Amino acid sequence: MKQKKAYKYRFYPSDEQKRILAQTFGCCRYVYNWALRQRTDAYYQHGERLYYEGTAQRLVTLKKQEETLWLNEVSSVPLQQALRHLDKAFRNFFEGRADYPTFKKKRNQQAATYASNAFTWNARALTLAKMDAPLDITWHRPLPDGCKPSRVTITKDEAERYFVSILVEEDIAPLEVTPKMVGLDLGLKSMVITSDGHTYGNPKFFVKDEKKLAKAQRRHATKKKGSKNRAKARLNVARIHKKIADRRRDYQHQLSARIIRENQVVCVESLQVKNMVKNHCLAKAISDVGWSEFVRQLEYKAEWYGRTLVRIDKWYPSSKRCFDCGHILDSLTLDVRSWICPECGVQHDRDINAAKNVLAAGLAVAACGEAVRPGAVKTKPGKPQRSRKAS
Repeated sequence: MKQKKAYKYRFYPSDEQKRILAQTFGCCRYVYNWALRQRTDAYYQHGERLYYEGTAQRLVTLKKQEETLWLNEVSSVPLQQALRHLDKAFRNFFEGRADYPTFKKKRNQQAATYASNAFTWNARALTLAKMDAPLDITWHRPLPDGCKPSRVTITKDEAERYFVSILVEEDIAPLEVTPKMVGLDLGLKSMVITSDGHTYGNPKFFVKDEKKLAKAQRRHATKKKGSKNRAKARLNVARIHKKIADRRRDYQHQLSARIIRENQVVCVESLQVKNMVKNHCLAKAISDVGWSEFVRQLEYKAEWYGRTLVRIDKWYPSSKRCFDCGHILDSLTLDVRSWICPECGVQHDRDINAAKNVLAAGLAVAACGEAVRPGAVKTKPGKPQRSRKAS
C-alpha cells in the first residue's frame, strides 16, 4: 500500500544559499502574517470570510505594489504554499484541533515549502528554485529506489541548523500479524507501563541538562540587548534546548517503533495534556516526558504497518477501577502506588492495574464493532470520574 512518508536530512548551505534561503524565509513569513491580517480584518470589519483563493488573488496585487516589489525576488511557489499553510491552520481552528492562528516570528523556526515545480531532483542531487548548485545534504539513510519527491520543506531551527524534509510515496509493507495485544499506562516515574508488566523508564532529558540550561540563560540575560555577544548567548541557549528535544524525540521513536512491532493492537488513554500542565507542581515533568508526541508517533506508525491503535475516553477511571471485580474507588491520590480492593481483596500495582483496564476497555470497543481509528474511539464504562494522572 502506497503511503506518503517524509525523510528528513540535515544540510549545510553555502553563503549564497544562506542568503537566498534567508530571503525566502522572510518573504514566506511576511506573506503568512499579511494574509492572516487580511483574513482577520475581513471578518471582523466587513463580516467577510476569506479563503485561499481570495488571499492568492490579493497576493498578486501585493507583489505589484512598489513597497513590496522585493517579494518577486524569491520563488513564488513557497509564497503560495504559505497561504495554503494558513488555510490549513484556519481549518484546524474551526474543526477544534488547534487555537486561532498566530503571527510568525523571526526568532522562531523558519520554514519554506517547495512544490515539485520549484525544485530539480536528480537521483541524489536536490536543487531549489533560484539556486545554481545543489544542496550539500548529509544522506544518513537512503531514499527508496526510484522515488520522485512530491514536496520539499526547508527548515532552519532556532539553533541555526538547516534541514530538508523530502516527501515521497513509498510502498510500506505491513508487519506480520501477531496475536499480542497491549494496554499502555502513561506516567512520569516510568514513561510507559504495559498491561503485561513491562516498564519503560522516563529518561528525564530536561532534568539532566537543567543546570546547564539555567547557566546559559543567566549569561544570556546579562548581555546587552542588540549586541553580538547576546546573539551568541541566545544561540547557545537554543542549542541546549535542541539537544534536549533531539534526545527525547529519538527515545520516543525507538520506544514507539518497538511497541508497534511487537503488538497487533495497542490501547492508550486520551490524556488532555493541555489541561494537565496547569498543575504547576507537575507541569515541568509532564512537558519533559512528551506524551502527546509519543502517542502521535504510535498513530502514524500503526497506520503504516497495519496495526490497530485504540484510544479510550479520557474520563475512564483506569487507575481507580479494580481489574478483577470492577469496583471503583472514590478517590486515589498520586502518592498511593499500590492498593487493595475493598470489594474483592486483591492487591494491585497502580500502574499495571491501570494498563490492564486500558487494554480491557479498548478491546471492549473493538468487540462492539466500532471504528478503531486513532482518536475516534471512546469508552465510558462505569461512572465517569477524573482518573488522573501524573503517575
